[in-house]
Amino acid sequence: MQYQIVSRRSGFLRLRFGKYVFTKEQGYGLASLLSATQGVERVQTNPVNGGVQITYSGDLEQQLLQTLSALRQADLVEGAATKEQEKLEATRAFQEKAIFMVGRKLVTGLFMPSLMHTGYVWWRSGRYLRMGWQALRGRRLSVEVLDATAIGVSLLSGNHDTSSSIMFLLELSEMMLEYSNARAKHALADSLAIQISRVWLVVDGEEVAISLKEVQVGDVIRVRAGSMIPVDGAIVNGDALINEATMTGEPLAVHKSNGNTVFAGTVVETGEVDISVRTLSDDSRISKIIQLIDTGEDAKAHIQGKAERLADGIVPVSFGLFMATLLLTGNWARATSVLMVDFSCAIKLTTPISIISALREGAQRGMVIKGGKYLEILSTVDTVVFDKTGTLTNAVPKVSQVISMAEDYPQEQVLTIAACLEEHFPHSMAAAIVAEAETQGLHHPEQHEKVEYVVAHGIASGYHGHRAIIGSRHFVFEDEGVPYPSEKGPWMEETIGADSAVFLAIDQKLVGVICISDPPRDDAKATIEALRAQGISQIMMITGDGEATAKHISEQVGLDGYFAAVLPDGKAALVQQLKDQGKTVLMVGDGINDAPALSCANVSMTLNGSSDIAREVSDIAILSDSLETIVETRKLACALMRKISSNYQFIVGFNSGLICGGIFGLLPATTTAWLHNTSTVALAGLSARPVLPKEKKEETNHETT
Repeated sequence: MQYQIVSRRSGFLRLRFGKYVFTKEQGYGLASLLSATQGVERVQTNPVNGGVQITYSGDLEQQLLQTLSALRQADLVEGAATKEQEKLEATRAFQEKAIFMVGRKLVTGLFMPSLMHTGYVWWRSGRYLRMGWQALRGRRLSVEVLDATAIGVSLLSGNHDTSSSIMFLLELSEMMLEYSNARAKHALADSLAIQISRVWLVVDGEEVAISLKEVQVGDVIRVRAGSMIPVDGAIVNGDALINEATMTGEPLAVHKSNGNTVFAGTVVETGEVDISVRTLSDDSRISKIIQLIDTGEDAKAHIQGKAERLADGIVPVSFGLFMATLLLTGNWARATSVLMVDFSCAIKLTTPISIISALREGAQRGMVIKGGKYLEILSTVDTVVFDKTGTLTNAVPKVSQVISMAEDYPQEQVLTIAACLEEHFPHSMAAAIVAEAETQGLHHPEQHEKVEYVVAHGIASGYHGHRAIIGSRHFVFEDEGVPYPSEKGPWMEETIGADSAVFLAIDQKLVGVICISDPPRDDAKATIEALRAQGISQIMMITGDGEATAKHISEQVGLDGYFAAVLPDGKAALVQQLKDQGKTVLMVGDGINDAPALSCANVSMTLNGSSDIAREVSDIAILSDSLETIVETRKLACALMRKISSNYQFIVGFNSGLICGGIFGLLPATTTAWLHNTSTVALAGLSARPVLPKEKKEETNHETT
């Protein structure tokens, strides 16, 4: 196939094959073909001009050009759009539609012959006149009736430009709502999609690499240590420690073996399992939340519903002023000027645009908000309740202390031996021990013999001629029969406190204990302080952990209080108790055990990595790992409400002035209509602007195909 190189530089190629050389679907197929080349990062195609834009790393230019040169028209196959391509298509369609609308307005207004323009405006008005008639037939004196009347009176009075402007504004509002909703869907899908393209299918004991899209229910796939499980299923062979933080919110991996169920999005930390597929990955993690976004417009903010009711309620007032002016003055021009200026148009246009703009701004900042009403509630919140594990903490275990249980084995030696034994095993607690040894500068060269590893229990090995074992309490004291140090037992248990413990024994003698905790996030304390500065009067924590752990975390981050050792249903009861006290509660959680409380709260929020059920139940899903995004979301909610209030004040003041000017004959109908429409367009434009300060980002160059 022949092409022209439009632009080239290191890591970038833009080519053009010519108009409509390939279809949109063939463009997707071509993008898929080129993306299969290792090093290709992004491919965009445009069927209108046959454009292909390729971003890559390394020295791939000649290879890519040879591939395209060898390509024949018959080789082009249709493909499906990727999520990124769908976003680009949505943006391109919005831009094209907006350009078309503006261009049509200018061309028809400036260049179309007068008689033809009149007929064109009458033809376009049919849709709005029908909507107004249908509302009247349903005995509803709504804004649709006022819109139809304003358009109709303008047409009958020969003011076709005014009619055209009103219809343009209404079309613009519809288009912006549609585009914003599409962007929110794409942002959500990107955040939840499982980024795995290839899996290992087990066939007659042999492994075959296939695409994830080819996997069928009943297939058996093999997943090794360090890999994400891409489907829901059941283990049919193997043992593994599986980190289910994305499903349950718990930080420590759990032991899974034959017959146990595993879930998409969880990670095999150590071991290897064969999984029988029960549910495919296509939509398993995102479909229900996507449906919530689809129906998000049904969950309109109370303020938006109030605005629409106010707009409809003003309709009879507008008609009354129109009739009163006509009866008192007998002047159709003055009466029409009153009808041309209504509060409802600006109110109904700017309020949803403000809300949808805020939802879009939230999505751009990593906040998926499932309806405008949740921002309104969030702006009134006075109490915040946090879950602990995975929310106020990272759910990443760290060594909190090392306890020496024998004089001849000091703390440094206990940690060194433990790190030496654990360094080859990539589960979370082993990683914490090795990381602590590195932090303390303790070198632990290979000094052990062959390691016996018991999944989910512990390790046994030879160390300088001695038998060394390390692992859980059950493994060390029960399975391996190491004597429990009864004389030091109470002191040891008190020292361990609420931490998880790994026990090290040498030659059947306990020599050390490594305590592992889940410390607060680095930004937890600053987030609590920022929320309090925003006017939040009470910040609490609910956890299933014991009193000691809860008290320690609460004091570290500066909470007003906490509830410890609480079961899932107890969490919901405590949230309800706060609501009964007149509090407006925001609940922030991440696991299955938080779902009842999230559902009970006035408004709820989850962070990145939360369980599927928590995401589904929550009203706002944060796509980043930063707690500071909670503060930003609250700022967004408060700024939105200030913007809507400011819009109300301007609409009432400005349009009241226009109506008075029309009634007293100071402003003719054409002038009031023009000022009203111009102010509405300007206010709609301002309403679509972000309400938060721009984030500081590195400057990048963007090119379009």
